[in-house]
Amino acid sequence: MEKVLRELLSGRLVAIVRGVGPGEIVDTARALAAGGIRALEITFDHTRADGTARTLESIRLLRERMDGELLLGAGTVLAPEEVDLAVEAGAEYIISPVTNPLVVRRTKELGKVSMPGAFTPTEAVEAHRCGADIVKLFPAALLGLDYFKALRGPLGHIRFSAVGGIDDKNAADFLRAGACCLGVGGTLVSLPAIRSGQYQLLTDAARRLCRAVSAAASGEG
Repeated sequence: MEKVLRELLSGRLVAIVRGVGPGEIVDTARALAAGGIRALEITFDHTRADGTARTLESIRLLRERMDGELLLGAGTVLAPEEVDLAVEAGAEYIISPVTNPLVVRRTKELGKVSMPGAFTPTEAVEAHRCGADIVKLFPAALLGLDYFKALRGPLGHIRFSAVGGIDDKNAADFLRAGACCLGVGGTLVSLPAIRSGQYQLLTDAARRLCRAVSAAASGEG
């Protein structure tokens, strides 16, 4: 677990892969990896009857085809049973939009990295008390940079990731404000590009985002 956590914190970027089926997942992952992304969050799809099965198949495929190339995590994990399924499929970290103590507890019991979501200071502290390794502030861009800075004032002992509305234009700002890492979805993992087979667009978007992160680390911009 500590190795995975260190790699997440050093990479500082997690691509949120939502709505991408098993038939497209490997090409999607390869395109993102070509642009510099090393961590993927494959989200559970709770909108369709076969959503759980498709999510788990995608994680298994990536574990088989790209083992050692990527840090694989599961997202939108809402129940401890989903933690078990995701870890069995190959997930090394568990991400949720909310803080469910049972999900956090089960994740830690299995020796995996826990990243539950929070919106308020109370939720953030509760997530941290439950054992979260990183607290995901969501939706970060909607709350705004000033909110993020204000939250970290009294809660500087908590690692926060910024998720929701993050792109190459505001990524550096959130990192400079103290985000330990960022979760980036639609602005990076374009479903229209995937559906049309234009995977180079994902690689290009990944490169822009990685440049923004590098600029923040070097103090540029």
